[in-house]
Amino acid sequence: MRTHTKETQDQLTPDLALDILKEGNERFVMNIKAHRNLLEQVNDTSSGQFPFAAILSCIDSRTSAELIFDQGLGDIFSIRIAGNILNEDILGSMEFACKFAGSKLIVVLGHTKCGAIEGACNNIVLGNITNLLSKIKPAIELEKTTLNDRTGSNISFVQNVTINNVLIVVNKIKEESSILRELCDANLINIIGGLHDIDTGQVTFF
Repeated sequence: MRTHTKETQDQLTPDLALDILKEGNERFVMNIKAHRNLLEQVNDTSSGQFPFAAILSCIDSRTSAELIFDQGLGDIFSIRIAGNILNEDILGSMEFACKFAGSKLIVVLGHTKCGAIEGACNNIVLGNITNLLSKIKPAIELEKTTLNDRTGSNISFVQNVTINNVLIVVNKIKEESSILRELCDANLINIIGGLHDIDTGQVTFF
């Protein structure tokens, strides 16, 4: 499988970009890898890169976007931070990816059994982690269905908060970046959420 060029990137729509990720995740789940010559891809990308998507995911070692979507060098921008939260620098990175580098899709990717989500649900207060986890609090407040045991040990509660967190970040991207909102309104890009199941490897898109 060859690395994307300016021509192949230009031919993609947001929907086609999503299809590529879905197909790649299906290969990952089935333990099938597309054939790639990584050294060849190093050479192909030495003069430029044309990633078709930007993926904001957690730092969790089990959630490497390149692996779970079976992508190679130069295919995607991978943005990683605990709890797949959003800040100004990440937003700027997304604007660069789409406005200047031509990416057609932004995916906010949460995952099951997320330590950052569990920590926020447990009201962990520790060093710089405190401020990071505070950005997940709106997702906890949005979860109204769980009345008891609203802690990180309640699997269903954590799952609901995880999904809320993804959807909140998707909306915040559109609200806080006029650049990305305009690209989205013009159907030049799409901004979606997804959930990676740690147990199966399957990604479900929202």
